[in-house]
Formats: sequence, structure tokens, C-alpha cells
Amino acid sequence: MILTTTPSIEGKEIMEYKGIVFGEVISGINFIKDFTAGLSNIFGGRSATYENELLEAREKALQELEERAREKGANAVVGIDVDYEVLGADNGMLMVTVSGTAVIVR
Repeated sequence: MILTTTPSIEGKEIMEYKGIVFGEVISGINFIKDFTAGLSNIFGGRSATYENELLEAREKALQELEERAREKGANAVVGIDVDYEVLGADNGMLMVTVSGTAVIVR
């Protein structure tokens, strides 16, 4: 399946629009991850802990979007938008949402 942020796919023709599809992931950031990320803040450098959490959440959201597009009979998703939010009273939850238009291309 082709997934793209662009509204069209070079060399392909959109034959049918199947509708908007979404993928959502909400993951908690636990105390240990917060602690190790805090060490990066103190000593400088990148936080591999948070980066990995973000990467995993984004990949899962894209997989969910792809699965929902397949269920609609699509073979591509165009115009994908990825959004990130922090949720919860203590900002301890990360939400990644992706959306796009499921299409059939040839």
C-alpha cells in the first residue's frame, strides 16, 4: 500500500475515493522513562527514550491507518497528516493521530 502526505501519487491515477481514514495511538510515559529523559535534560543531548516512544507511536498509528484503508478496499492513502498531542493532568500521555484519504490508484 502506498502512503503519502501528497494529494496525488506521481505516475498513478486516482480511480476512486474510499473516504477518510484515521489511526490513533495514545501511550503513557511512565516514571522510569521520565527519569531517564530528565537525565538528558540535565546533562544535555537527545532523549532516546522519548524519541523511541514517539517513533513507536507514529508507526502504530500509520499501521492502523493502513489497516482501515485496506478494510475500505483502498490500495493507497493520500494527503496524510500526522498530529502529536500531550494529554493528561500531568502531561503523561502522548497521542499520535494520522489521517488521510483512502483511494484506489492504478
